[in-house]
Formats: sequence, C-alpha cells, structure tokens
Amino acid sequence: MTTMEIPLLGAPSSGSKWDRIDWEPIEKHVMRLQMRIAKATRERRWGKVKSLQWLLTHSFYAKLLAVKRVVSNRGRKTAGVDGKLWTTSKQKFDAVRSIKRQGYRPQPLKCIYIPKKNGKKRPLGIPTMGDRAMQALYLLALEPVTETTADKNSYGFRPCRSPADAIGQCFQALCLKHSAQWIFEGDIKSCFDQISHSWLTANIPTDKTVLSKWLAAGYMEKGSFYLTDAGTPQGGIISPALANMALDGLEGAVKQVVSRGHKVNVVRYADDFIITGVSKELLEDTVMPAVVAFLKTRGLELSKEKTSITHIRDGFDFLGFNVRKYADGKLLIKPSRQSVKAHLASIREFLKSHKTAPTEVVIRKLNLKIRGWAYYHRHVVAKKIFSYVDHHIFWALWSWARRRHPGKPAYWIKRRYFRSNGWRDWMFSTSTYDKMGNVSHLDLFSAASVKIIRHVKIRATATPFDPAYKDYFELRALRNRGNSLVRMDDWWL
Repeated sequence: MTTMEIPLLGAPSSGSKWDRIDWEPIEKHVMRLQMRIAKATRERRWGKVKSLQWLLTHSFYAKLLAVKRVVSNRGRKTAGVDGKLWTTSKQKFDAVRSIKRQGYRPQPLKCIYIPKKNGKKRPLGIPTMGDRAMQALYLLALEPVTETTADKNSYGFRPCRSPADAIGQCFQALCLKHSAQWIFEGDIKSCFDQISHSWLTANIPTDKTVLSKWLAAGYMEKGSFYLTDAGTPQGGIISPALANMALDGLEGAVKQVVSRGHKVNVVRYADDFIITGVSKELLEDTVMPAVVAFLKTRGLELSKEKTSITHIRDGFDFLGFNVRKYADGKLLIKPSRQSVKAHLASIREFLKSHKTAPTEVVIRKLNLKIRGWAYYHRHVVAKKIFSYVDHHIFWALWSWARRRHPGKPAYWIKRRYFRSNGWRDWMFSTSTYDKMGNVSHLDLFSAASVKIIRHVKIRATATPFDPAYKDYFELRALRNRGNSLVRMDDWWL
C-alpha cells in the first residue's frame, strides 16, 4: 500500500496531506485485526496470535497510527539522543516508511531524572522518535493480548480504564457492614527498573527479537553509555504494557492461597495495589508470602517503606484518595490530605515563580491546574474540600496581588483584580480583548463549581477488543459525554 491510497478528507491537494488524513477507516482496519488477535488469544491459539501480530506490525495503516501516536502525545516535542523531531508532513510520512523490522537497531535512551513526592528522583528513559514509533506499532499488536489475559481488577495504563474505576472497586469491596476490615497496602520497589529481562523475553507474547533489542538498548547519561540488565524504561510507550503483563496473575496467585470466605479482593493500578482481608493475621501470614513469592519470580520485591497493613477505621490513601469507614459504619472516600497539600503547594510555588507575569497568563495556567485536580476528584465526597481549596487559593492570590502593589490600599487591589458576577463575589479576573477589540472577562476557575458525579465502574471483564462489549462501550461513551437520554441502568448492568 502506498501513500496514494491513504484516505483523505476533502479533495486531494499538494498541501499538508498528513493533516487531512481520514483516520476513521484506518482505525477500523487496525481494530479488526486487533479483534482477531484477541479472539485467537481467548481460544488459546497462540500460533494464530503470532501470525496475526506479524500481519498487523507489517500493516501500513498500523504504521500510520503508530506515527500518529508519537507526533500527537505530550512528548512529541522531546527528542531522544539523536535530537530529531517529526514536525512536518514529509517527516511524518518518511517516518511511516522507515518503520521496518529488518535491520532495526534501537538507539540508547536519553536518561533524565524527575522528582518524586518523597523528595527523591526517579529515572526517565526517553527513546528516539523512531524507537517510540516502533514501540507504538508493536503495542498495537500486543494490547489485544494484554487486555484479554489481564487481571480483572487491574486498572492502570489500560484502555477505557481509569483511577476512578479502581476507586470504585475499592468502594464495592469495602462499603458493606460485613465487608473486609483489613487492608494490605502494597507498593513494588522500583518496579519498572527491576523487572527481570529473562522473564519478559520468556513470557511476553510479542516478537522476541525486537523485544530483546529494546531491553538491551542501554541509556546515555551525561555523555556516557550504560548497559541495562534489568527493567523496562518508564519513558517507553510499550513499557506500561510490559509492566502490566509482568504483574498480571497477582490476583490469581493471592486467591489461590485463601478461601472465598476470607473476603480477599485485589485492586491494582500499575504497581500500586491493595488487598482486602478479614484479619490482619491472614494478610500477614498467608497473603503477604504469596505476594512476595509471585514478585520474586519476576525479579521484583515489595517496598518496605510503602507497604503496610491498615484497619478500615484508620483509613488508607490510594491514588490520591483517602478511603475510610467511620464510626457509623459508613464508608467515605475523599481527596487525601497529601493530595490537597500537594495541589495547594503547587499553586503557591507557581505564584511565587510568576510574581510579575501578566494576570491573563496566571489565570490560564491556574485554571488548567485547578480544573484538572477538581475533575480528577469529582467522583468522591469532595464538595467541602473543593471549597476549602478555593479559600486557600483566594488568599494565595490576594498575597500575590499585594506583593505586586505594596503601596496600594485593599479596595484598589480588589477593583483591579477581582469582580462580582451574580451570587459570586471576589472572583479573580482580568479583561481580555479579541481581534475586533471586543472585551470579555477571563475568570479564575472555581473548584467548588465542579459537580460531584458518581462514577459507574467499568465491568471487570469488559475489553474494547471483544465484540460482545461493543454496545456497552458505545453507551459508556455516550454517558461520559453527558447524554441525558442514556439511562444509568442501561450501562450499569
């Protein structure tokens, strides 16, 4: 297939053809192949899985989608060790033609360090654009397998699943009066950096030659080359899928050593997980050894710092939420104190580093932060906390404005930076002008304006690569877009 056969939107022209590609038929073609791979996986026909994966990784349409993912994600402006980026239409089409298995040799990763919550730093390996596209291509062939064989209650880095689903499963496992009372909070030490290469090459159903090349590519740091003998780079597109496959089976390994009456439930999001149980002794003496043995075969171990056993009345933090059952027996899930403190600290730090920035820039940047944080937490008991956050943001902005005008009285600062609108007073705001000279107001987003909406957890067995769930995911998409005609009961079942 040549580029002349690419579906285009509108009439052909000599302009930027990449921007005019009609992606719908391309995505449908690749999805059909992915569904065939998933069907063969469910039937345990591994020879057919391998042949279909070969067909997909040599498909021109799949290569188009792989390059599209690389040039449209957040890392598209970050180059690898070769310093190359794909910005023009020609570069993108040349990249599609260059994706070939024969003669493929990945380049070393560019290693950078990013801060963690505990003050430490974790390494991030950045592949070149070409290696990212190759990983995205092989991920298209691997993902139907990972989704079909994944643990039912694994929610991290999987299509159509989110932290809200993981929290929803926590609620279902702990909300009743007779639910489990003890929680094993697990965290895997340096999961991405320590996964055994021999386990990955022996157990991941993908092209072993290409996978081995990725794992042995090494990395560059301060001009020096270093070999890699374990782990999968956190900056790689395919790395989350490899880590998920390494941890799939944890749910089965735990449930194999306990009986049904022990109320054991496993909820995992990437390398963070919780396990419920009826007693502390059960979790310490039976569940923990099973987890340790499971991880050891993959070259992994639990983090002693972050692993603990907690009673539900004391509560625990998971994915930025606090889950706790109070004296009246009611389970409430709220944004965790650590999440609130980190959010407010981020805003204060931003204001401190933008003391002289234009008000419009400050509001636009803050709106992104506030809206993102509030929408992440809008499915739990968060209304009072949203108001609390707004209150502290107001005082941070008031201090910011006072520092800019130390000689001005309070009423002058209010008139310059705040306005009233209906029932809302003291709205941090500025005036903006369009090209026609029309004036409008740009207001600071209020976290308290976000409605609390109950999230309906995804079905544990649902996967987008199974045609039996086609209608289910369509209804879910409609509901998520706010279609009031979709009844909750229709897609809850």
